[in-house]
Amino acid sequence: MPPDQALLKRTLAAGDGWSLHEIVCRAGPSDRPFEERHDGFSVSAVVGGNFTYRSDSGRQLLYPGALLLGNNGSCFECGHQHGIGDRCISLNVHEEQFSEIAAAATSTSRFRFSAPRLPPSPKALPIIAHMEALSCAPSLLRSEELALRIIERVIALTASDRRAPAAPTGRETRRVIEAIRLVESDAARPLELKELAAVAGMSRYHFLRVFRGLTGMTPHRYLISARLRRAALALASSRRPVIAIALDAGFGDLSTFNKTFRAVFGLTPTQYRDLRR
Repeated sequence: MPPDQALLKRTLAAGDGWSLHEIVCRAGPSDRPFEERHDGFSVSAVVGGNFTYRSDSGRQLLYPGALLLGNNGSCFECGHQHGIGDRCISLNVHEEQFSEIAAAATSTSRFRFSAPRLPPSPKALPIIAHMEALSCAPSLLRSEELALRIIERVIALTASDRRAPAAPTGRETRRVIEAIRLVESDAARPLELKELAAVAGMSRYHFLRVFRGLTGMTPHRYLISARLRRAALALASSRRPVIAIALDAGFGDLSTFNKTFRAVFGLTPTQYRDLRR
């Protein structure tokens, strides 16, 4: 598939020195990866599908909940050997704006991302929720605040965490992706380790070890992460009752949802909603 037909890009929001886009890729295993170049620094939240991302900072698997990190001027390729298509919400920041934020966060304006991604984690999850909510911000002022805060948080996380994530490998990667697809297809449904392991064709222990090594978190934490992502977006984009959102996301009761949400976001669901309106 030609590059101009494989990628669909839609601007969701923009301001001075930054822009937010929805990027939908329709490439699949039969499509040859093509080289692209980052224009500015980018942080992209993967919200659907999976793909491999190769740049000068390394090669990693990207999947829902992970953050793709791009350095200004760097060439990269994305491959879809494990499935067809993906969808990302991508925040792009001009070099001058990024350098200013980096200087304040790390004491150097020459900061560059040293890894190609950030895996899902309690620290990274609010960043993804902020990105999904950015297009729903009620004013340009609020959009600007969110955009700059997102970049600041990502720089701070990558500057303090230099752990090298496990590189995905062939057969085990494909099997874990099947389990990720199951979670993303219906995160509200109760899932057990044995069911996820069965989908991957592995023993429970082997699956747990491979999944954790590949994604940086346990299957349970990934499931909770997927539920919280959905709930956070629903809170920011609708006025539905909090309990309805909690139950639809897969939390058994409001108390559990409130406790889990606050532990990750530092706010109650109601406070989170109010700050985004």
